[in-house]
Amino acid sequence: MAVTDYQYQAVDERKRPSSVRDRLVPPMPGSALWGWLGPLLVTVFGAILRFTNLGHPKAVVFDETYYAKDAYSLVTWGVEKTAIKDADKALMAGGTDIWQKCAPDALDKCASFVVHPPLGKWMIGLGEWLFGMNPFGWRVAAAVVGTLSIFLLARLARRMTRSTLLGCFAGLLLAIDGLHFVLSRTALLDIFLMFWILAGFACLVVDRDRMRERLADWHDRSPLSATGPGLGLRPWRLAAGLCLGAACAVKWSGIWFLLAFAVMSLVWDMGARKAVGIRRPYQGGFTKDGPQWLAAAALAPALAYIATWAGWFASAGGYGRDWARATSSGPFYFVVSSFRSWFGYHLQVLGFHERLASTHPYQSEPWQWPLLLRPVAFHYEGKKGACGAAQDCSEAVLGVGTPVIWFGAAAALLGLVVWYVTSRDWRAGAVLLAYAAGLLPWIYYAVANNRTMFLFYAIPMLPFMILAITLCAGWLIGPAGAAGSRAPLRRTVGGAVVGAFALLALINFWWLYPVLSAEVIPYAEWKARMLFDKRWI
Repeated sequence: MAVTDYQYQAVDERKRPSSVRDRLVPPMPGSALWGWLGPLLVTVFGAILRFTNLGHPKAVVFDETYYAKDAYSLVTWGVEKTAIKDADKALMAGGTDIWQKCAPDALDKCASFVVHPPLGKWMIGLGEWLFGMNPFGWRVAAAVVGTLSIFLLARLARRMTRSTLLGCFAGLLLAIDGLHFVLSRTALLDIFLMFWILAGFACLVVDRDRMRERLADWHDRSPLSATGPGLGLRPWRLAAGLCLGAACAVKWSGIWFLLAFAVMSLVWDMGARKAVGIRRPYQGGFTKDGPQWLAAAALAPALAYIATWAGWFASAGGYGRDWARATSSGPFYFVVSSFRSWFGYHLQVLGFHERLASTHPYQSEPWQWPLLLRPVAFHYEGKKGACGAAQDCSEAVLGVGTPVIWFGAAAALLGLVVWYVTSRDWRAGAVLLAYAAGLLPWIYYAVANNRTMFLFYAIPMLPFMILAITLCAGWLIGPAGAAGSRAPLRRTVGGAVVGAFALLALINFWWLYPVLSAEVIPYAEWKARMLFDKRWI
């Protein structure tokens, strides 16, 4: 286990960092090869879970009824079209001619009013284009993205803790979380939203290290100045802006993470300049890096978002497109009229979300999410006699997290609050900020608008919940090379506790697996897995 920057206070004085470079950017210890192989092995394990029997259940599951069809329409026509009344039955019978027919001069009458941006559906549609309009085809993109997010989190946690073991621990927890598993096997948008948010955050953490390395180089070679140096081109920060723009292009709720991370990145810059001894760090940060920060925080996300609407701009059949008017006179008018129609469409979508307060049997409030009080039944089918003898059987997909992980995360987040207040550790602050960006806006909407919400809206917070557990696990184990007679005992006991937690999470996931993956099991076994009887059923 490697010494991490938050653990330096627990290390003997002789082990403390001896240079500005070590203080700004703690070295990445251990084998670089295992830094890649360890996360890859955990990712392969997660991939096997997600791709095994991916086409089952052979049914249109929950909101796949919207997104699978919209995705196929996008890759076929560039816009979403309205499906016929019995489209789901036609799909499962092998048909794909399921869209209403419209005359060429009335394409707008067949346009579908959709309330989410198109990127997530384009990603689903890529799988359908490659593998066909079938359950495997419309789920494969979610499985790929869910699998990649395991690798991303493992590498991110390794960078944040300077420990390959803790990185693999974080990746393993994501691989065996029930809600992540279910959303990785279902054609809904939320897994894509989570992926782009996680990717954006990971890019910013890499940018933080690169920026601090440049500051350390400048400190070693140049005399100190009042405002410090400009840090040059920062591709990782720009990449973060593109990723967070992509998140907004999946669901608008990505905007809260974009805003929170933009402020966080700026605070990291100012803190690094102050730590290196620059007298006017705030002035230096704004004047030297402010324009590039603005490009990454505003311009790059806006361009990424608009680019995902290319099909709508290029097609005459999109909802609210008003193609005839846009093309009536000259290229300038085309651009002006097209964007005016596009903004008008967005205002209609905003009105829909503000008024969405219809009841649903599986809706839940945001303050219920951390304790998994109301999961979503994505699929349920009773099967008489399918288990042998005369037993009633169940085939179910329950959208619920692994309780050991979620309850452990609730405790870890409380611990991080204390940790941040007492130590100002940047990682604790970043994790808490990301969690707040995922939860607090929904609490506001629940109180102010009584909006309809579901547990799976919490999936963007899950990587940060696991990071909270991982940081606390590192604290329990303690730093390598710590002085004192009790250090080996602490590492032994801490390692045992962390290992036991991982084992309990694995057992918990294994116990829930039949009701996450639509295995046919006796009704009594299905019911035994409903943790909160009346709330889970």
